Amino acid sequence: MAERSESEEVKLLGMWASPFSRRIEIALTLKGVSYEFSEEDITNKSSLLLQLNPVYKMIPVLVHNGKPISESLVILEYIDETWRDNPILPQDPYEKAMARFWAKFVDEQIYVTAMKVVGKIGEERDAVVEATRDLLMFLEKELVGKDFFGGRSLGFVDIVATLVAFWLMRTEEIVGVKVVPVEKFPEIHRWVKNLLGNDVIKKCIPPEDEHLQYIRARSCVLSLGFV
Repeated sequence: MAERSESEEVKLLGMWASPFSRRIEIALTLKGVSYEFSEEDITNKSSLLLQLNPVYKMIPVLVHNGKPISESLVILEYIDETWRDNPILPQDPYEKAMARFWAKFVDEQIYVTAMKVVGKIGEERDAVVEATRDLLMFLEKELVGKDFFGGRSLGFVDIVATLVAFWLMRTEEIVGVKVVPVEKFPEIHRWVKNLLGNDVIKKCIPPEDEHLQYIRARSCVLSLGFV
C-alpha cells in the first residue's frame, strides 16, 4: 500500500463480513491508498458511526481529511476521482454510464431479491431463487467474451459484483440450493475464477471458513425474523 502523507487522513469504518465494506477495501487497495480500518459492530453501532453517518447510520463510511462520505457506490466514485492511479470507472462517458447502471442493478435488483432466499422454504424459496437467476442472467450475458465486466482489467462493476461472487455464491452452501449453478451460468463462474486470480481481490475478500460461519449464524437470525 502506498504511504499517505502526514497531513492526509484516510479512515474506513466498516465490518469485516460486509460486502459493501469490502468493496471499499478493494478500491483503496487497488489504488495503493494506505488507510486506517475501524471495525464496527452493526448490532451496537458506535457513537462515531452515528455522528459521521446520521442519515443512514450504516457502514461503510470513508473519512478523508476529516470529511465523511457514506454509501458504497458514492464512496467508490469518490475514491476514483480523488486517487487517479489505476482508474476503476471507464473514461468514455457512455461506458461510465453503463458501469453505473450495472452497479445499481447489482445493489437494487440482485441483492434485494437474493436476500429473500434466506428464511424461505418450499415453493416460496423456489420462486425467489428463480427470480434471482432471471436477474443474474443479465450479468451472464454481459460477461460473454470478457475477462471482467469492463474488459481485461478489474473495474467498477467487478468490485460491486463481488457481492455475487463471494456472498451470494457462498450462501448457497448455507441455504442448501445452487442459486448460481455452473451449467446455467458458465460465464459468471469463469469470471469468479478470474477474480480469484487477482492479487487485490485475494487480499480483500473474507476468509471462506470464517465467513461461512458468520453467514450461517446470520442466516439463522434472519430466518427467525430477529433482524
